[in-house]
Amino acid sequence: MRIEAERLIRQGERDLLNAAKNVEIEAYEVAAFLSEQAVEKFLKAAWILWKAELPPHTHYLLELGRGLQMPEQLLRRLAFLNPDYTVSRYPDAANGVPFELYDRPTALAKLAAAREVIEWVRSEIRSSPNS
Repeated sequence: MRIEAERLIRQGERDLLNAAKNVEIEAYEVAAFLSEQAVEKFLKAAWILWKAELPPHTHYLLELGRGLQMPEQLLRRLAFLNPDYTVSRYPDAANGVPFELYDRPTALAKLAAAREVIEWVRSEIRSSPNS
């Protein structure tokens, strides 16, 4: 496995773990952001492994997912997670205070969406001869 992809996967795993921990301490906006970040890192690792090139310099999950020809169901998960890159962190993007916009059910839904996408990526990596 290419070192760049391995590093992205390792950090993505850590982000996913920390997303779950932040749900438990009621830092729901942080959990949402880390869920988005975990997915982004896994998608970029998959891009490196499957396309043998560096991924685009973007945080747009749908661009990455479409480029990887992900199933439509998972593209919907990416659309659900995508806004959290900015909305979870910036009052101007959130049109309010980010931590006031997130609650436990929302954070758990973000985490579940991230886990679903990441499991698909892991499964595809395991079955890919280039990985």
